[in-house]
Amino acid sequence: MTHKSNLLRELIILSIPAICEEILSTLLQYVDTAMVGHLGEEATAAVSTTTTIGWLIGGFFHSIGIALLAMMSKSYGEGNEDKLKNLAGQAVILVLGAGITVGVISILLAGCIPVWMGAEENIRQDAYRYFFIISIPMIFRAAALIFGSCIRATLDTRSPMIVNIIANVINIILDWILIYVFDMGVVGAAYATAICYTIAGTLMFVVFIHKKQLAISKQSIKANKELFSEIARVALPAAGTRITSSLGYVVFAGLVSSMGTGIFAAHSIAVNAETIFYIPGYGLSSATSAMIGVAYGEKNINRLKSIMKVSTVITICIMVINGLILYIFAYPLMSFFTSSINAATLGARMLRIVAFTEPFFGLMIAMQGIFYGLGKTGNVFITETFSMWGIRIIFTILCVKLWHTGLKEVWYCMIADNICKASLLGISMIIFTKRKLPLMIKE
Repeated sequence: MTHKSNLLRELIILSIPAICEEILSTLLQYVDTAMVGHLGEEATAAVSTTTTIGWLIGGFFHSIGIALLAMMSKSYGEGNEDKLKNLAGQAVILVLGAGITVGVISILLAGCIPVWMGAEENIRQDAYRYFFIISIPMIFRAAALIFGSCIRATLDTRSPMIVNIIANVINIILDWILIYVFDMGVVGAAYATAICYTIAGTLMFVVFIHKKQLAISKQSIKANKELFSEIARVALPAAGTRITSSLGYVVFAGLVSSMGTGIFAAHSIAVNAETIFYIPGYGLSSATSAMIGVAYGEKNINRLKSIMKVSTVITICIMVINGLILYIFAYPLMSFFTSSINAATLGARMLRIVAFTEPFFGLMIAMQGIFYGLGKTGNVFITETFSMWGIRIIFTILCVKLWHTGLKEVWYCMIADNICKASLLGISMIIFTKRKLPLMIKE
């Protein structure tokens, strides 16, 4: 009992800053959506049109971070300081390479994306401007996400939280000034977000280079083929998961967008509103990944199993509570993000439906955190691809294009996808723990 109590305390201590960081990261999109939402449905749709593309971009950087966190936390647990510092050097190379490449591609395609997303002509120009502006500081966005993962690998979740607090406070202030005081609307929100990315990336780099465990040198920044190969083995399935997931969200959002601006605005706001209730789960998942990686490096199978059990139970319990809160406060939450009564009413109906499935989403998040901490990203990729495209997308196409149903049926497709992922990952974890985990520890 004492062992589990200590483990619970350690998990909570690490999770609280990680949860706060997730809240603050999500707040960046929330503030834009809420402040722009009061300008009307068209402004909301303009900002929301490229949201899923933003998830795709963030997911690519996050996949690199997952690989580095898994490898660096394992090295940290093993006490392998040389490998830890060499991995830190490779992180610098990856931030520069990925940030510049993705930034250039995003800027070049900014004008096409609103069209591909099926946005109506009256909002395409604003959607283009918003995405173009927030794509300019892409290297800083890469730095914030990738260096943040490296810092968490050393069981430091507090520093990334502080960075996000500073950046997001500045973002809120700038949003208010640029959107309302200078009356810049959607463009003002974009400039505020771009500045926030720049500040977050810069500060995260400062923290990164001052971590003694990650002390980089000219030698460590040189490309290491062996380490890059190892990073790729973990990162590619994680990137594949994010890509197949985000592309699925893009197609899903495009299908909903074709149902009309009003419906799409209600859907987008409801999705953003629901996201805040996932945050504690993702914060726990992030802390769990780091603890799992360190325990794996220490070859401590009993501790590994305890972390798995404790984190899963806590995450599901939290999501049960969040589901209840979401159901009760669905309409007030929607009203906070939009002045449109129609959008708030429709979105609240969707939130009350999805509230009952929050525990399944909690199970899915917990399983992902465990697999990522072990560097076993292939299981998550297979599950995500099958469920997203085999269930959500196919049945949404049928609902929208063939059966011509409403938004409620579309959300049922989304719910079915989440339940399927949770069930498949849960079964995979049981099999993995019994058959493969003991072998991995003995290697």
